[in-house]
Amino acid sequence: MARGKVAAEEVLRGLLGENDGAGGWRLPRRKPSTPPVVRVVDRVVTDVLDLRAVEVPYVLEFEHCQFEAAPDLRQANLAGISFSDCDLPGLEARNLSSSNDVSLLGCRVAGLTNFTDAEIAGSLLLRDSRFSVPGGLCLHADRLTVAGALLGFGLRTEGEVRLAGARIGGNVNLGEAVLDNADGFTLNGNGMQVGGNFIGAFTSHGVVFLSNARISSQLSLRGSVLSRGSEFEDTSDPHADPSATLILDRSDISGDLELDRGFSSAGTVRAVNARIGGTLSLADAVLDAVSPPSVGTDPTGSGRALHIDGAEIGGDVVGRHVRIKGQLRMVDTHVRGSITFERAAVDNPSADAVLANRSQVGSNFVVRESDVSGGLELRGITVGANLDLRGSRLAQPGKYRHQPREKPSLDIGGAVIGRDLICARGDKEFVAHGGVRCRRAVIGRMANFNGAVLGYKLDSHALNAMGMQVQELMLNVVSPPKGLVTLRQARCTSLDDNENFWNATGSIDLDDFRYDSLAYPIDLRDDEQIAQRLRWLRNAMRRNYHPRPYDHFAEMLTAAGNEEHASTVLIEKQRLRYRAVAEGMRFFGPLVLFWSFLQRSMVGYGYRPARALGWLIAAWLLGSVWFQVEGPLKEINEDDHLPWNAWLFTIDLVVPIVDFGNKNRWQTPHASQWIASGLIVTGWTLATTVAAGLTRMLKR
Repeated sequence: MARGKVAAEEVLRGLLGENDGAGGWRLPRRKPSTPPVVRVVDRVVTDVLDLRAVEVPYVLEFEHCQFEAAPDLRQANLAGISFSDCDLPGLEARNLSSSNDVSLLGCRVAGLTNFTDAEIAGSLLLRDSRFSVPGGLCLHADRLTVAGALLGFGLRTEGEVRLAGARIGGNVNLGEAVLDNADGFTLNGNGMQVGGNFIGAFTSHGVVFLSNARISSQLSLRGSVLSRGSEFEDTSDPHADPSATLILDRSDISGDLELDRGFSSAGTVRAVNARIGGTLSLADAVLDAVSPPSVGTDPTGSGRALHIDGAEIGGDVVGRHVRIKGQLRMVDTHVRGSITFERAAVDNPSADAVLANRSQVGSNFVVRESDVSGGLELRGITVGANLDLRGSRLAQPGKYRHQPREKPSLDIGGAVIGRDLICARGDKEFVAHGGVRCRRAVIGRMANFNGAVLGYKLDSHALNAMGMQVQELMLNVVSPPKGLVTLRQARCTSLDDNENFWNATGSIDLDDFRYDSLAYPIDLRDDEQIAQRLRWLRNAMRRNYHPRPYDHFAEMLTAAGNEEHASTVLIEKQRLRYRAVAEGMRFFGPLVLFWSFLQRSMVGYGYRPARALGWLIAAWLLGSVWFQVEGPLKEINEDDHLPWNAWLFTIDLVVPIVDFGNKNRWQTPHASQWIASGLIVTGWTLATTVAAGLTRMLKR
C-alpha cells in the first residue's frame, strides 16, 4: 500500500495551529498538564522537517513514515519526539533539548544521527532500530545528557556509535544488539558516565571502547560475543593490544564487571588501571587471543586474552570453567578479595600463561584442577591467605626473553603468602613440567608438595626454593623430581618428606638448609631410620662432601634430645670428610683413609669417648700381660727397692695424668721399650679423647 505524501511545511503549519484535519495527522487536546501530541502516521515526508532553534510545546510522533531528507532538530526545544518504524536518511539533533523521551523504535537510519550536546529530560529509546553508515559515524552523541535511560535493546548498527563524554542518568541496555564496525570502534564511550547499570548481551564486530567511563553500578556483558575483523597491527609498544575487542582502561565501575556465562571475545579484553568496586566474573567465559604465525615468537605467545595491569578490584576475580587462549596479564593488580580459577583452561604454550608480578590479593589465589599450557609467573606477588594450585597441570613453560634457558612452570620468587602454598594432589596429581621456583618466598604456614610431579628435564630445576622461609615444608612427592633441586638457605620449622624426594634425578643443593624438626620425630632406638636418612643425604649430594647438611641434621637431633644419633651423624660427616681429603691427595690418600679408619674405630672421631675408654682398658690389659711375662724389670736406681707390679707399671704408662710411682723406676730393654713407648702414645691419645667426651657430658 503506497504511503501518502505530506510536505514538511504542512507539518510545521499544524504546529502553528492551522490543522484542518486532512493531513493524516491531528492535534488532540489532553489534560492541561500534558503537552498535546502531533501524530503523523504512514506518510512520506518530503523536503526537510526543519525545527532548528524552534520551541515546540508538543510531543511529535511519527509512525510508519518515510523521510526524504534528514529532519533538522538542531537547537530545538521540544516536549518530546518519537519515530516508530520510520525510514530516515539521517537525523540532525545537535543541541536538541527535550522535556520527555526521544525515541527511535524500529527505525532504519541510513545516514548520521547526531545527538551531540543534546539534553533529554526523559530517556533515549533506540529499540530494534538500525543505523547504517559503514566505516563511519552512524550515531554521534558526544556529551549527550540523558536524565533517564539509554535503551538499545535489539539495536543494529553499521559504523561507529560514539558516546564520548555522554552522561546517562539511568541504565544503558544493549541487550541483543548487533554492533558492526570491523575496522574501528563499534561503541566509543570514552569518558561516558552511567548513573545505573550498563547491561546487555550484544554482539560486537569491532572494538568496544569504554576507557575512562564511570559506571555507578554494574557493567554486565554476560553472554556478549566480541570479535575483531581487521588484521593484527604491528606495534613497537610492548604494552599495546592491537587485537583488543573491549577496552576499559581507567574506567571506574562501582559494582561488578560481569564477563561471564557465554561471554566470548576473539581478541583482548583490556582494563588497564581500571577500578572495579565489586567482582570481576569470568565464569564460563571464552577469551581467545590467537595471534597469526608472524608473531609466534613474541614473549606473550598467542597474545593477551585479558590485560588488567594496575587494576583495582574491590571484590573477587571468579573464573570457574573459563577457557583462555592467550595470556592472562595482571601485573601490579590489586584484588581485595580472592582470585579463583577452578577447572579452567589457559592455553598459551611456550610463553607466560598467567603473568601477575607484584600483584596483591587480599585472600586466596586459587588455580585448582586446571590445565595450564604455559607458565605462571607470580614474582613478588602478595597473597593474604593461600596460593592453591591443587590438582592443576602446568605444561609447556616458556623461555626467558634474553636467555636461552626455560622458565619454570610456576615462579613465585620473592612472593609473600600469608598462609599456605599448595602444590599438591587434588582430584588428580599436581604436575609442573617446568618445575617450581620459589626463591626468597616467605610463606606464613605451610608449603605443601604432597602428591606433586615436578620437572621433566635433567638439566633444569624441578624445585628451586633457595632462601624460602616457611613453617611446615611437605615434600612427599609422588615420584622423584626430574631435575635439580635447590634448598640452599631455606628455612622451615618442620620437614615432612619421603624417599622419592631425596632420589631426585639431579643433585640436591642443601647448603645452609635448616629445619628445626621432622614431622615424625626419630625414636631414640630407631637406628635404621638414621641410617636411611644418612643414605638419602649421600644420594642427594651425589656422594660429594658438604658438611653443613650433616651439621644441621645433628643440631636438629641434639635439640630434640637425641644426642646419640646426632653423634652418629657427625661420625658419618667425618668419614666423608676424610674420604674427600684422600681423593684430593695422589700419594698419601691411602694413609689418610687408614688414619680415618683408626679414628673411627678407636674413638669415633671423638664422638664416642666410651669407645676410647674401652681401647684404653684393652691397652692396659695387654700391656700388663706383656710386662708380666717379661718381668720383673730391673730398677733404674739400685738404691731403690720398689716391689715389682706389672699392672701398676702398665697403668702408669697408659694413663698419663696418673702417677703411681712406677713409670720412671724400671728399665725397659729391647722390645719392652717400644711397647712402653706405644702405650704412652696410645694412652695420651685415648685419655685426651675420654677427657674431651667427659667434658662435653659434664657441660650438658
